[in-house]
Amino acid sequence: MSETKGNDLCVAGRPPFKGRAMLERYGLRATRQRLGLAKLLFGKGDRHLTADALASEAQAARMPASLATVYNVLNLFAQVGLIRSLAIEGGKTVFDTNTSDHSHFFYEDTGAVTDIGPSCSRVAEGIEAPEGYEIARVDLVVRLRPKNAARDGAFARPRPASNLDAQDHAEAAE
Repeated sequence: MSETKGNDLCVAGRPPFKGRAMLERYGLRATRQRLGLAKLLFGKGDRHLTADALASEAQAARMPASLATVYNVLNLFAQVGLIRSLAIEGGKTVFDTNTSDHSHFFYEDTGAVTDIGPSCSRVAEGIEAPEGYEIARVDLVVRLRPKNAARDGAFARPRPASNLDAQDHAEAAE
């Protein structure tokens, strides 16, 4: 259950979401659309979603925002480090509200993206950057498909990633 108080989003069991303060901390003007999209984006905890999925949520919440505006806001949030952008499937970008160092599973059959966890960050331990460069971040995406799907010819083209999480993926696999 959640309710809105001014610029704060109150979700049961969590401190209120301070949208205006968060945007200003990242050097962004707290416009009405940025605040509204930030509330939708961060109001449900850590998750992965596409601009299309957030635009659908905005429409369902009766928040006027074109798909172009949603893309622009998400790309701006990624540029300043508020979220991460992951190029996972062709021209589709999945946005991640968890900006900590972690890697991802991409489920080719459902399009779901889930976090792997910090143990995967050790993959880059032995990598040395070329002279004059340093490693800024390692983005590892492990692509998964159902066992025997490729061999049996049963693998279909994956549907685009949306805001599916691990529970959605488990339900889709049943």
